[in-house]
Amino acid sequence: MPGTTRAYNSPLREQNAQQTRESILAALHALMGDAGAPDEIGMEAIAQKAGVQRRTIFRHFANREDLLRAFWPWLNARIGASPAPRSVRDVVDGPREAFPRFDAHEAAMRAALHSRTGREMRMDTVTGRRALFAGALEPVLSQLPPETARKVEALAHLLFSASAWETLKDYGGLTGAQAGETASWALELILSAVDPGREKADVPSRTKEKER
Repeated sequence: MPGTTRAYNSPLREQNAQQTRESILAALHALMGDAGAPDEIGMEAIAQKAGVQRRTIFRHFANREDLLRAFWPWLNARIGASPAPRSVRDVVDGPREAFPRFDAHEAAMRAALHSRTGREMRMDTVTGRRALFAGALEPVLSQLPPETARKVEALAHLLFSASAWETLKDYGGLTGAQAGETASWALELILSAVDPGREKADVPSRTKEKER
């Protein structure tokens, strides 16, 4: 029966469509290393890399902007790079855990920092990110004068960011792992300075405790 055929084929078509979409996004990711600007990567090159026809891309993405808007969240999910701290410890350990992963996707991470669509994607997440950091840091921030609290929260955003990873690598000559350790150490120092009751910065982090 026609109804039975549609019910049988629909999940398969959906699976194939998802696989094709994944192939297109993965192709764009692979091409990042050879491109000066991801916004300029040709659709034909993406199609060739993905092993599909150019028109197939437009069945999944209305245009280049739509493709790039879908790409950045896909990249964050693939890297595990979207910060979602729930505690002060999460904020402190965040760079230490995230920055080495950034190294494995360096070209795409730099593209996210310097391309127009990458910047737009990051700005779209600012409100949610601020809420997460404010909640995670609340035990410390609530004890501080408002102006000091704003400074501490702003520094936390800076140090736990891809921008800090890139700057510490380029200007400090560090690896991603070293940059992560440095940023986490700086966060611990800052929080220890504003909260005298907090553990000292040389106390092993949660990450290091797990490795023992």
